[in-house]
Amino acid sequence: MVEMENIYSFLESNFSYILVTDKRGQIIHASKQAEEDLLSVPEKETGKFLKDILTPSSWNTFQSSMQQARDGNRSLAAFINKNRTSVSVPLKAGYIENGDDSVYLFFGNLLGTINKEKGWEKDERIKEMTCFYNVAEFIEVSRSVEEFFSLLPRYLSQGMLYPEEVVVYSKYDGIEYGQKPSSDNYLSVKLTVWNKVRGEIIVGYHDEALELLPEEQKMLDEIRRMLNLALERKELKEKLAQKEREDSEYHKQLIKLKKEIEERTQELNNQKEKLSVVNSYLNRANDSWNKAKIRLETIFKAIPDDVVLLDTKRRIIMTNKKGIEPGEYCYSSLFNRDTPCKDCRLAKILKNKMPLTLTIKDGDKYLQVHSLPVFNNAHEVDGILEFYRDVTIEKTYEQQLQQADKLASIGELVSGIGHEINNPNQFIRGNIKIVKQAFEDILPILDEHYKNHPDLKIARLNYQFFRDQIMVLIDDMGHGSERIKSIVKSLRAFTVKDEGLLVDTVEINTLIEETARLIYKEVHKKAEIELELGDNIPTFIGNTQKIEQVLINIIINASQAIPEDRKGLVKVKTFTEDSDIVIQIEDNGSGMNEKTKSQIFNPFFTTKRGKGGTGLGLAIAFRIIEEHGGNISVNSEPNVGTTFTIKIPAKPLSENKKG
Repeated sequence: MVEMENIYSFLESNFSYILVTDKRGQIIHASKQAEEDLLSVPEKETGKFLKDILTPSSWNTFQSSMQQARDGNRSLAAFINKNRTSVSVPLKAGYIENGDDSVYLFFGNLLGTINKEKGWEKDERIKEMTCFYNVAEFIEVSRSVEEFFSLLPRYLSQGMLYPEEVVVYSKYDGIEYGQKPSSDNYLSVKLTVWNKVRGEIIVGYHDEALELLPEEQKMLDEIRRMLNLALERKELKEKLAQKEREDSEYHKQLIKLKKEIEERTQELNNQKEKLSVVNSYLNRANDSWNKAKIRLETIFKAIPDDVVLLDTKRRIIMTNKKGIEPGEYCYSSLFNRDTPCKDCRLAKILKNKMPLTLTIKDGDKYLQVHSLPVFNNAHEVDGILEFYRDVTIEKTYEQQLQQADKLASIGELVSGIGHEINNPNQFIRGNIKIVKQAFEDILPILDEHYKNHPDLKIARLNYQFFRDQIMVLIDDMGHGSERIKSIVKSLRAFTVKDEGLLVDTVEINTLIEETARLIYKEVHKKAEIELELGDNIPTFIGNTQKIEQVLINIIINASQAIPEDRKGLVKVKTFTEDSDIVIQIEDNGSGMNEKTKSQIFNPFFTTKRGKGGTGLGLAIAFRIIEEHGGNISVNSEPNVGTTFTIKIPAKPLSENKKG
């Protein structure tokens, strides 16, 4: 439905007189100016019917204009109040379809008011009104701005007192229309379109003795205001029409081009038919060669590994690898290099004339290459035949086995070293308590001695400074000893052999705190760890070491994603959501694009191959969380950071204990 109040407000900002009626002619809204000048005063007519207010002839004009407005045509109605017949006002009619509340709008300006008391003045006002509306209608129907200004004198002279003597001169966008009055006695207005003065209209008489009336200047001012808006609308329409013409011309050119393409295609088809005749002779002549070539290509395609036949210039003669054309250089098409490889097999075979087998690294892949020399009739190397086999998985498995063996050895060492560290640390912890108690007893004695010996120094330090700091130092040693004990405890727990069973009662907050202590040294190089652990997080049945492995992997990965030029932050949060325990690990590192994000849980995918990455950490973490009945997801944005969200079904503490 249309918001009528907005329409009333818009009309009243542009017109003096506004009347709104329903389809029966009942007045439902009137502007203040209309109430004062047109309706009976002081009694307001809102709610009354037009036929009860107007003279019969005036009511007829309203009925006719309502029909015209409903049909979408322009029309005028003459408002003559039967109690104030001295006033006649022309009003434009409009119609708004608004469901069951459709209304008619009648609107106009003060220019239309005609006083009937003086006959000649009434005639002049009617002429001015007619001129105004004729100009308004003509600007809307004229085909162009040039046509409007060319014919403007014909319409504008009708509103002047002496139309036969009128001289009209106009100028718009630098183009002049008509002639200027010969005297300085003239009326003029500036045309401002899009907030810029674009032209002017000057009106005068041939006979200098003829007088120009103030009402004629008012009429010209009203026409100027109307033209400013109408010219803006006209320019918009012309621009749209020009755009449509350009689109039409473009469409014509497109059709013409399409026709030319069809004709050219037909010519090419004719040439193709002629060439096919020539090719038939060539095909028969080369049939035996083609058969041999097909057999060779079939053999090539049947080989599961990539096979490449090269000449001595490193150009590809034949290959079963898709997307590579004969004649391309091997180092460019196979390895995306601008220059030959440093360990080029061709150079070695040209020198030794012996087959060669070696493993090379191509980006993230490992390739095992078998290179065989191809000899000509003079037993000279005429090229090489190379077989490429992807051995990345085998190589990765080998590295993983070595790493696993190394980790097993480290685990045994860590367990022994932890025991060796813990024994002397027990002495240190016990001795620190004794030293602290001793100083608590000694310090009062030293204080008394210091009163008589103010130059007293201990350990080459002024006594007062020594007195302030000694207990802090002892406490720091105590805290350090406790931290050694905590770290050794975490290392022992981490290196305990895991049977893989989901039988532990996991308290996730405690596990996160222990993990943070265990990897503090590794992470602190690049980032700080901030823990926001929720209260009353329930336990769940799972495998403590496996969950710890997931946390270590993701937190260390997060710290390694921090750029070198800043200190990062890794934030670990825990909270519950419905029946799930939620663990969020968030960093402010370099983030990931969509392609990388879609592959991070794939085995052997890594962006850190050159730094020793294996691509197995997140794949294993994903399977561990799935094994616990949960899921792991990632949200990342390049140059902003990454957030891993782990959800594990929770059980109440009492229920876990029962199990």
